[in-house]
Amino acid sequence: MNLSKMVELANGSGGTLYLMAVLLLVALTVIIERSRHLLHMQQAGEELMQLLREDPTLQSPAAQQKMQRHAGQPQLRMIRAMDSEDPQASREAAASHLEEALMHEVPLLDRSLWVLDTVITLAPLLGLFGTIIGMFHAFSVLDDVQNGASQVTGGIAEALIATACGLFIAMLGLLFFNWLSTRVRVIVHQLETIKVMLLNRRDTLPGVSARLKAV
Repeated sequence: MNLSKMVELANGSGGTLYLMAVLLLVALTVIIERSRHLLHMQQAGEELMQLLREDPTLQSPAAQQKMQRHAGQPQLRMIRAMDSEDPQASREAAASHLEEALMHEVPLLDRSLWVLDTVITLAPLLGLFGTIIGMFHAFSVLDDVQNGASQVTGGIAEALIATACGLFIAMLGLLFFNWLSTRVRVIVHQLETIKVMLLNRRDTLPGVSARLKAV
């Protein structure tokens, strides 16, 4: 299929194929950006949890190096929140403040996923709309008695391309939307786990303040 044929199909769909090309580009942009971001965040959470298990005081050079590498991650901000707690505060108060910090982080995790969700819903509808418009063009040749039937058949086949494109974009988007949502749930679980780990190790953490502020 050459370029001129693709342009003809796009024009025959009322321009909806152009819109679906934009939707596909938006979906791929969100998928690539969120995948890289969430995978790096998940790796940071795994490393910080391992650090808390092996070195609760976070004093080793390896711990300092890893904290510097993951300075912008929500898991480290949870550690900062615990480090700023009054050592004399009760466990309930510390848990409440950590929960508050966690609640601030969670909405940031699924940022832009609503765009992918919108693409998943909109793409099949646009494809159906393009097919309907293509059908109008296909049936408009029925006045030609000799060639009308063959032209209608070919026109219907071309019109269905819009629906196929919409379904393809939706299936691709749904696959990655579910995968990214799973990554978000894993990171939320990491934050919950770090919260419990910090509470269980709070006696060892007050001396970390100066080091964390330097990260």
